[in-house]
Amino acid sequence: MSEQSTDLRETVRRRYAAAAVQVTEGGTACCGQQAVEVDDTFGSTLYAADERDTLPAEAVAASLGCGNPTAVADLNDGERVLDLGSGGGIDVLLSARRVGPTGRAFGLDMTEEMLALAFANQRKAGATNVEFLKGTIEAIPLPANTIDVVISNCVINLSTDKPAVFAETFRVLKPGGRMGVSDVVADDSLTPEQRAERGDYVGCIAGALSFAEYRQGLEAAGFTGISITPTHAVADGMHSAIIRATKPNTPDGATDATAEPAAPCCG
Repeated sequence: MSEQSTDLRETVRRRYAAAAVQVTEGGTACCGQQAVEVDDTFGSTLYAADERDTLPAEAVAASLGCGNPTAVADLNDGERVLDLGSGGGIDVLLSARRVGPTGRAFGLDMTEEMLALAFANQRKAGATNVEFLKGTIEAIPLPANTIDVVISNCVINLSTDKPAVFAETFRVLKPGGRMGVSDVVADDSLTPEQRAERGDYVGCIAGALSFAEYRQGLEAAGFTGISITPTHAVADGMHSAIIRATKPNTPDGATDATAEPAAPCCG
């Protein structure tokens, strides 16, 4: 990792550590340069009231995202779901309810303060099918082919190595597994410099991919069935979007190793 990338990651870590501390001390947080009151662009207002009202107040207050990935991920009983950049745990706790007692919801975050807040929220919610992990989304600490669904809420844009995120997401998903995330995406006409003019990196804007770049990154990792649907504007030419993709059941041109071999035939 380059020195610039390392510095950016540390800036992101400090920003969200500070947000976690503020929530723990009784404030609210929102994606941006400073912890501020949430609005209708980022934060917990993007969740239905009946979802917010059944969660610990601190989980709701720590919501920093640009969407509600649990509303579009189509989670089912018994599935294993992973939230990349799980923060205070709002999406993990909602996912845990959707997959039920036979399923499991994992949250991955690199920030100690956010993980401490998430563990506290897990205890308050009484969630027993939840596990929070410390690590980065560029090196997911889970085995390959073990997750049914990967979700994320306005976090992939913060990564300085998005190809690694896409590759790791593909790796941990089971064949046929799916990805359903909310993220900030830029119009294809905007250059990286123009994106940076609209907001900084830690504010979820400067690091956003364009629609074409996002699709190309997912395709390069091996995903199929890719769709990128904008939901609302977050800056001029910048959008919150729902991104869906699927890991094929078998690689292109490969045979299923579990299938019975064909019987030999003369001729």
